[in-house]
Amino acid sequence: MTALKKPVLAAFDFDRTISKTDTFLPFLIRVCGRWRVAQALLFLAGAGIQVGLGRLHRDQFKVKLIAYLFTNKPQAQLQQLGAQHAQQVFTTQLRPAALARIAWHRSRGDRLIMISASLDVYLRDLAAQLGFNELLCTQLAMRDGRCVGQLIGVNCRGAEKVRQLELLCGDLSAYELYAYGDSEGDRELLAAADVPHYRPF
Repeated sequence: MTALKKPVLAAFDFDRTISKTDTFLPFLIRVCGRWRVAQALLFLAGAGIQVGLGRLHRDQFKVKLIAYLFTNKPQAQLQQLGAQHAQQVFTTQLRPAALARIAWHRSRGDRLIMISASLDVYLRDLAAQLGFNELLCTQLAMRDGRCVGQLIGVNCRGAEKVRQLELLCGDLSAYELYAYGDSEGDRELLAAADVPHYRPF
């Protein structure tokens, strides 16, 4: 008797997997300007050194950077600039081979999930434009129309990618999981996959 074929999940990291370059820092510059971002990095230089020494996790540094730059920013402004950033990335920064692989999964009827440590305010548009079924990513916390300089939950990186995928889909053993990633932050996701692709594009 033939075993039933499992449904397929295709989980794609975004930065440097689908995109050619990092998209987080350019978004910070788009919102705040180069001088303000440089000022933030200088102010947080001590924390950056702690990251380099292994005494502070890079996720904690990211939270500090977001707090410094985005606290009290209007939600509407972040969403508007996020849409602009998404359009620029969509038209100039995507890897053709990644787009072909996404299209292959879509043609098979696979469930496409973008899973990234980058920010929701621009990834929502990109995920929709690329035809993903769901988006799991780092989310900015908003209150009363402004960013509070914090995240909803934690940075979507490392083991958190697998945790969020399990929260969305349930037991991953019920699926055939394809995973695409390019960095240490994708290690756990790739380890959980039936068909892992490391730096495939």
